[in-house]
Amino acid sequence: MTTARSRLRAELTAEIKRIAREQLAVDGASGLSLRAVARELGMVSSAVYRYFGSRDELLTALIIDAYDAMGEAAEAADRPGSGYIARWLDVCHAVRGWALAHPHEYALLYGSPVPGYHAPDDTVRAAVRTGRVLGRILSDASATGQLQPAGVAPAPLLADAEAMSALVMPGVPAESVLRGVAAWTQLFGAISFEVFGHYANVLTDTAAGFEYMMTNMGRAAGLPES
Repeated sequence: MTTARSRLRAELTAEIKRIAREQLAVDGASGLSLRAVARELGMVSSAVYRYFGSRDELLTALIIDAYDAMGEAAEAADRPGSGYIARWLDVCHAVRGWALAHPHEYALLYGSPVPGYHAPDDTVRAAVRTGRVLGRILSDASATGQLQPAGVAPAPLLADAEAMSALVMPGVPAESVLRGVAAWTQLFGAISFEVFGHYANVLTDTAAGFEYMMTNMGRAAGLPES
């Protein structure tokens, strides 16, 4: 049963995180301060500490929220039943769209590490949501026998590939898992180049460039056109 106290706590928690996101835009993750959040809210700092026990606890909450938001965008974009490359592109474009709309939250996930902060295991569930959507496309292609075969997986990477298969790409052979990981990595590399301004004097039409790269990455991962 939802009580007035629990509603108030939920509202204040959301407001604290909203102010913290504004801080990210101005000062970056390393400049996040519970005292500054408290000042903005007109509260004493001890009151904010009742909601988040430390800066790292607040950072973790923001990271989980960002991963979840990006994952929700990826999940909503996937259309099982469409062509595999089309599904792949829809998801990649959705992730890019979210990142461009939320650059400071994206930077919290894929920018410079925050000094002294170590993400706890609590972040893993949210962190793999986008990967699971991309992995599901590879899994579906593998289950129908349409995933293009890959070469032999290097022995030192077999255990990692098997663990990744169990986590995000059920039923995908180890060598194909590694291709999927390479494509996953290049997705975020391409997005990071755009979000952080590294395409200056390189690409004028970044949307077209992204479409071209992600199409090739989908094919390189072994996905057929249909």
